[in-house]
Amino acid sequence: MNAPLAERIRPKTLEDYISQQHLVGKNGVLTQLIKKGIIPSLILWGPPGIGKTTLANIIATESKRPFYTLSAISSGVKDVREVIEKAKKSGGLFTAKNPILFIDEIHRFSKSQQDSLLGAVEKGWVTLIGATTENPSFEVIPALLSRCQVYILNSFDKTDLIALLERAIREDKILSTKKIQLKETAALLQVSGGDARKLLNIFELLVSADDTVEITNKLVLAKIQESTARYDKTGEKHYDIISAFIKSIRGSDPNAAVYWLARMIEGGEDVKFIARRLLILASEDIGNANPTALILANNTFQAVSVIGNPESRIILSQCAIYLANCQKSNASYLAIGAAQNLVKQTGDLAVPLALRNAPTKLMKDLEYGKDYQYAHNYTNNFIAQEFLPKEISGSKLYEPGENTRENQFKEILKKRWKSKYDY
Repeated sequence: MNAPLAERIRPKTLEDYISQQHLVGKNGVLTQLIKKGIIPSLILWGPPGIGKTTLANIIATESKRPFYTLSAISSGVKDVREVIEKAKKSGGLFTAKNPILFIDEIHRFSKSQQDSLLGAVEKGWVTLIGATTENPSFEVIPALLSRCQVYILNSFDKTDLIALLERAIREDKILSTKKIQLKETAALLQVSGGDARKLLNIFELLVSADDTVEITNKLVLAKIQESTARYDKTGEKHYDIISAFIKSIRGSDPNAAVYWLARMIEGGEDVKFIARRLLILASEDIGNANPTALILANNTFQAVSVIGNPESRIILSQCAIYLANCQKSNASYLAIGAAQNLVKQTGDLAVPLALRNAPTKLMKDLEYGKDYQYAHNYTNNFIAQEFLPKEISGSKLYEPGENTRENQFKEILKKRWKSKYDY
C-alpha cells in the first residue's frame, strides 16, 4: 500500500523545507546551529500540520545524529527510560553528536513523564526536541523548559500552501503521472485551515480517482461534504469546534455550549485545553459583568488538572453552562486594546513627577512624588488627581458595559470624577 501523499513528499533537507525562513533560511537560527554542529535541546511550538516532526527529522539528518522518537500520547515513563538507555549506548556523552530524542505532543506528557527526561537532558545523554501545539510556558515543567530553547513555527500562508501543492504535483511519483490543474484554490486552502498535512490529505482525495483533474472550489466543497467530518484533536476540526464552543457561550446558549463540549470530549480533546479557553472567555467576554466567572473558570482549570478524565466532563459542563448564563461584557478586553493602541501611538511618555517612586534623597530633591495625594487621607479614600501623562490627560479607555454590575461602576465613576468619567 502506498504511503499518504504527505509522507511521500516529506522534505528531507532544509533546502526542501517550505516556510519558516526565520529558522531554516540561509541566515536562520537553526541553519546556523546545524552548520556549527551545535544543537541545543529545543521546543518547536506551532499549530498542527506545519512540519514540526519533519523539521526534527531534518535536524537529526543534517547534524548526523542518531534519532529516537516517542509520542506523548502512547508513551509512559517506562518507554522514556528505555529510549534514553538506547540513546546512551548509541552516542558519546557530552559530545556534539548527542543522540536526538524527539517527543511529539510533549504538552501531553504528565509532570512525572517530563521529570523522567530531566536527567538525560541535563547530563547530555540526549538532545531533546519536543513538538507542541500549546504554549510551552503552560505545558512544559519549568525545570525542563529552562534547559530548552523555544522556537516558534508560524502558520503557512497562501504562498507556502500553493507551493506545497505545486511541489506535490511536480515531484510525487504518483501525481506526476496525472494531468492536474490548480484552477481555483480558495476553497481548498480554506478547508485546510493552514494545516499542510490536512491540505495534502484532501488534495490526494480529490485527485486519486482520475488521471485528469481540474481543481475548482465547487469540486472541493462537493468532495468535502461527501466525506465524514469527524473531530480530530490534532487538527482536523480542532479549531472549528473550539470556535463554535466559545461563540455559543459568548452568545449565551448553554444548549449549544454543552453540545460542542460533548463533541470535544468524545473526540478525546485535552480537558486542560478546553478549561484554558473557558478561563480566557471568562475575562474576555464576561469580565466585570460578573467577576465570579473568572474565579469559577480558574477553579475549573485547577480541578480538571487534578481530576482528569472522565469526571472532568462534569466540571467543564458546569462551568460552560454557568458562563453561558452570565451577563456579558467585553469592556476590559476593549479597554486594554485601546490602551495598547494609545501606547503605540504616543510612545514612552514620562511618568508624572507626582507618581514617581522616590527611594533616594536625590530623587526626593528632584521632587519625585512631591505632589502625590495619598487617597486614604481623604474622605471615602478618594481625591481627584491626574494619573495619566499630561500629553494624554483625559483619555477615555474604559467604557463600562451595559449590565447590572458595570452600570454600578458608571455611577461610582461619575460621582467620583464628575465630567472626566461622564458616560
